[in-house]
Amino acid sequence: MERVQRIIGHLTNESDSNQTRLDLVPTSGTSKFSEPHPDDVVVVSAKRTPICKANRGLFKDTQPAELLAAVFRGVINDTKINPSIIGDIQVGNVLHTGSGAALARMTQFYCDIPETVPITTCNRQCASGLQAVANIIGAIKSGSIDIGIGAGLENMTLQTNAVDECVLYPNLLENELAKDCLIPMGITSENVANRFGITRQQQDYLGYLSQVKASKAKEEGRFKDEIVPVKTQVKMKNGETKNITVDFDDGIRKGTTMETLAKLKPAFNKDGSTTPGNASQRSDGAAAVILAKRSTAERLGLPILGKFIAYAVAGVPPDVMGIGPAFAIPKAVKMTDLSYEDIDIFEINEAFASQAAFCVQKLGIPLNKVNPNGGAIAMGHPLGCTGARMVATLLHELKRRQKRAYGVVSMCMGTGMGAAAIFEHNPSEYHQH
Repeated sequence: MERVQRIIGHLTNESDSNQTRLDLVPTSGTSKFSEPHPDDVVVVSAKRTPICKANRGLFKDTQPAELLAAVFRGVINDTKINPSIIGDIQVGNVLHTGSGAALARMTQFYCDIPETVPITTCNRQCASGLQAVANIIGAIKSGSIDIGIGAGLENMTLQTNAVDECVLYPNLLENELAKDCLIPMGITSENVANRFGITRQQQDYLGYLSQVKASKAKEEGRFKDEIVPVKTQVKMKNGETKNITVDFDDGIRKGTTMETLAKLKPAFNKDGSTTPGNASQRSDGAAAVILAKRSTAERLGLPILGKFIAYAVAGVPPDVMGIGPAFAIPKAVKMTDLSYEDIDIFEINEAFASQAAFCVQKLGIPLNKVNPNGGAIAMGHPLGCTGARMVATLLHELKRRQKRAYGVVSMCMGTGMGAAAIFEHNPSEYHQH
């Protein structure tokens, strides 16, 4: 308990808050771009499916394998690489049995990726997709592979989050932190709001911004380069099955206003402030990222969409798990010579507006740098997919801006963690191949 209070103390407005602020925020001054190195890990393709509402969206009748296959094929077709050269594949997944290990291997074969290419899955809760990308980065950094795929998948329509009976072992529940791991995510959102003074209006405003920005991005076609259209079937209300091609996110609510959000009732506590309008949607989707050693990418003539800079994971108290990015982002930035001023975009997962608003506020990040095309409140949050999806969204937005820049991807995780990764986009590297 003492440790929990010590961590919480870092994020309160106590008398030592100025010192805490110095600890959290790097103070490096000028922008810094490193020279290319043959051993850099680079992103050569990043694609995602549309993100659709669970249970009632356009993917409600689509099997998880079809979503994963769409992004596997999407990145391979995008780069035109021979699948046999892929050194390893990692797929982040949270809800599927065994994190979808057998499903991933079978989908690989379904996409004509040969049996000589190994594949595995990982579960780091809401950061699973980003962890899969990080695992491939680590394998390239270690020299065990030269090129690989980090992916993420979640079909929340077809998978439910059943409680593992093993975590109910009585001895575990005697430990306060262990017991807090079972707190429902919505209640942890309320805990963050109550403990750190995040108001309902602040949460609704972040939800409003997410919808407005996502609607604008959708109308302007900003997601076009990152989305792989998916041909599938959907069962209509009259019982008929219709063949469709899904090429847009169907959870974005155009016309959302602060007034409509204010009318929504709390979802988890009758006196709470977390509502369906300021929390992420349950969703279906998949994403994939091809990463390679720079020398390999150049030898194959592949465009370099982004360069990996740093990755960090931090632990926080489980009962306020949403504060994770407020620890992970500084940890990742401190691995570099960068300051927050050097970073153009912060993609912070909006699991709940309470935690996203807190992290943005605590780190002093200008709102115009946060989720410029909207976030999970508008687009949805397919758990295992989100981390890889955010890498695709970040890098394609940096590419659209046509300037050399850094961006951050970060999210919180159930049971109390945060993850953050930093990438760089250099237009001259992308266009030279």
